[in-house]
Amino acid sequence: MDPTAKDEMQPSLPPGSEWPEQERAEQLARGAALKWASGIFYRPEQLARLGQYRSREVQRTCSLEARIKSVVQSYLEGVKTGVWQLAQALEAVQGAREALGQARGLLRGMANAAQTLEPLREQVVQHKQLQALSQLLPRLRAVPAAVVHTQTLIDAHRLLEAYVGLRELEQLQEETWASLGGLELPVFEGLGPLAEALGQAVEAAVGAAGQLAREDPALLVAAVRVAEVEAGRTTPLEQAPRDWRQRCLRALEEGLQRVHFGTPLLPGPGALAGWLEALRVALPAELATAEALIAPCCPPHYKVVQLWAHTLHSSLRRCLQQLLEGPELGAADAFTLLHWALHVYLGPEMMGSLELGPEADVSQLEPLLTLENIEQLEATFVSKVRANVVQWLRKALDGEVAEWGREREPDTDPSGFYHSPMPAIVLQILEENIRVTILVSQSLQRRVHGMALSELGVFLRSFNDALIRFSRDHLRGEAVVPHYVSYLLAALNHQSALSSSVSVLQPEGVVSGALAPVEAALDELQKRICRLVLEALLLELQPLFETLPSRPWLSSPELLSNVCERTAHFCRNFWRVRNPTFQVLLAEAERTVVLLYLGALMQGRLVCRGPDERNQAAERMQQDATQLRDLFLDLGLEENVHCAPVLLTLRKLLNLRDPTMLGLEVASLRQQFPDVSEEHISALLDLRGDVSREQRLAALSSLQDGPQPSPRAGRRALFSLVPAPTPSPSCLFSGSCA
Repeated sequence: MDPTAKDEMQPSLPPGSEWPEQERAEQLARGAALKWASGIFYRPEQLARLGQYRSREVQRTCSLEARIKSVVQSYLEGVKTGVWQLAQALEAVQGAREALGQARGLLRGMANAAQTLEPLREQVVQHKQLQALSQLLPRLRAVPAAVVHTQTLIDAHRLLEAYVGLRELEQLQEETWASLGGLELPVFEGLGPLAEALGQAVEAAVGAAGQLAREDPALLVAAVRVAEVEAGRTTPLEQAPRDWRQRCLRALEEGLQRVHFGTPLLPGPGALAGWLEALRVALPAELATAEALIAPCCPPHYKVVQLWAHTLHSSLRRCLQQLLEGPELGAADAFTLLHWALHVYLGPEMMGSLELGPEADVSQLEPLLTLENIEQLEATFVSKVRANVVQWLRKALDGEVAEWGREREPDTDPSGFYHSPMPAIVLQILEENIRVTILVSQSLQRRVHGMALSELGVFLRSFNDALIRFSRDHLRGEAVVPHYVSYLLAALNHQSALSSSVSVLQPEGVVSGALAPVEAALDELQKRICRLVLEALLLELQPLFETLPSRPWLSSPELLSNVCERTAHFCRNFWRVRNPTFQVLLAEAERTVVLLYLGALMQGRLVCRGPDERNQAAERMQQDATQLRDLFLDLGLEENVHCAPVLLTLRKLLNLRDPTMLGLEVASLRQQFPDVSEEHISALLDLRGDVSREQRLAALSSLQDGPQPSPRAGRRALFSLVPAPTPSPSCLFSGSCA
C-alpha cells in the first residue's frame, strides 16, 4: 500500500469538535489556578512579585502544551498504524477463504475415489485373515484334544499343569482373535466352561484347606498358587476378569463354617452345654491348625490366622443370634450361655490363650452377645429361676404345714430346741442361686438377689397366712391339733433361724439396706406368732380371773395358785425356743397374766368394807406379786423385765390409811406408769370403798397438776392395754407383740 493511501486511511477530527474530558480538565485547572492565586496574593506585599509569578507560569504553560502535543501526536501515529494493520489482515482472510474453497472441492473428489476402492480393501482384509488362519491351522486342530487333556488334569487334581494348559489355549485364542480382527472361532467355545471347571476345582481344594493341610498340602499349595498367578495376570479388555483370589478367600471362610457350623439344627434343650463344651475344645485346636499347617501354605497377605479367628467368631455369633431368636432357653441353658460367652470364650482356655498369636485376637470385634442379648438371657434366667424358687418354697412350706397336724411334738435338735430343716432349705435354695450368679456378672447377681429377697418376702407372708389359718381352724374346732402351742413355738424357732441367717443372702457390693423389707417381714412374723401363743394363753387363763377379786380371793391364795399352775403348764415348753425369742415370749406371757390381773381389778367386782378388808386385799396383792415373780423366775424370765411389781405399787395405793394422801400416791403411780388414766385410778379408788367425792377429785386432779413423768427408754405399755371399766380381752395384746 502506498503512503498516500496510508495517509488517507488515517482518522481525522472534524473542525471545532472538543473532547468532553478536555473541557472538564480545563475547568479543574482554572479552579485550581484561581485557588492558588487567591492564596498567594491574599496579602498586599505579595503583589510586588506578580511579574515573577506571571513569567514562571507562562514558562510552565508552554512546557505543558509541548508535552501534550507530543503525547497526542504519538497517539495519532499509533491509531494510523492499527488501521493499516487491520486492512492487511482483511486481505489475508479473503485469500484464506479462497484457498479453503479450493481444498473442499478436492476433498469431495477424493471421497468419491475412496468409495470405488472399498471392495478392494475388503478383499485385502480377507486375504490377510486367510493367510493368518492358514498359519494357525495346525495349532487350531489340536485345540479340542488340548481341552480334553486339560479337563483330565483338572479331574486328577493336577491343578498347576491344568492351569498351564488353559493359559496356552487362552493365549492361542487371543492370538487368533487379534489376527482375525476380533473374529471368534467355534473351536474355542469350550474354554469358558474349562476355566470355570478349573476355578471350581481351585475353590474346592481351598475350601478343604483344613483337611488338605494334614493329608495333601501340595494340592492346597497348587490351588493357592493358581489363584495368585491368575490374580497377577493382566486380563485382556475383551475377557472378563476371573477373581479367583477372592473366591479362594470365600472358600476358606465357607469351608471353615461348614466344618463347625454347617449343621442346620441348633442344640436342643439340655444339649447346649455339650455343644459349647465341644466348641471350647474345637475352636482353639482349629486356630492352632491354621497357624501351624494352613498359614505356611498361603501367602502372607491372606492373613490366614486372622481370617480363621474372624470367621469362627462371626459364624459363632450368627449361630448364637439364631439360637436366641428361637424358643426360649431354660434356666440352665441361659446361665451356661451367659457364662460361656462372657468368660470362657475370651478366657485363657479359648480365644485368650497365650499359645495363640496376636492375629487370633477377637477382643476388638463385635461381642458374641449384644447388650440386648445379655438383657434377654438375664431376664430369661431370672424368670425361670423365680418359677423354680416359687415351686421349691411352696413345697417346703407345704411340707412344714403338713407336720403341724401330727399327734406328736415337733422334732428337736441335740440341744432340745424345736427344730425343722425348713429354714435351712429355704436359705440354701436362695443363697445358692445368688452365689452362683457371680460367675456370670454383677448385674445378674443383683437381679437374682432382688428376686430372692422378693420371693422370700412372699414366702414369709405365705407362712404368716398359713399360721393364721392354722390358728383359726384350731380355735374354731375345725381341726383340733394336739400340740398346737408346741408347733407355734417351733415356728418361732424357724423365724429365729431365718433372722439369724438371712445375712447370707447379702452378697458383696450390694447396699446394706436391701434386707430391710425382709427383716421387717421377719419381725412381723415373730409378732404374729407371739400373738397367737398369747391368745392361746389368754383362753387358758380368762376363766380363772372371772372370780378375782372376790371375798374368797381375800382369804385364800388358791385362785392365783390355780393361775400360776395353769400358766406353768402352758409355758412348760417355752424353754425349747431359742434366745432371745425365748425371753421376748416369756416376758409377753408374764405381762399377759399381769394385764388379766389388772383387768380383773378394774371390773369393780369387789369393794372393801373397811380397813381390815383393805389390808387383806393389800396383803393378797403383795403375795400374788411374789408368787408371779417366783413363777416366772423359775421359768427363766430375767427379773428386770417383770411387770408384776406394778401390783406392789397398787398395794400402796390400796393400803394407804389417810385418804387425803391419795394424791401423792396417784402422782407416784403416774411417774412409774405414765399410761395410767383417770378411769384406772377411779376404778382403784372404788376398790378401796372409802374415798369421798372430794377426795376422789383431789386424787384425780393430781394426775394433771403433778409433775410430768420423765421419759424412760424401753418403757413398756401396761395400763393403756387395760380397758376400764369394761374389759375387752381382745385388745390386751396390742403392745410390743402387736
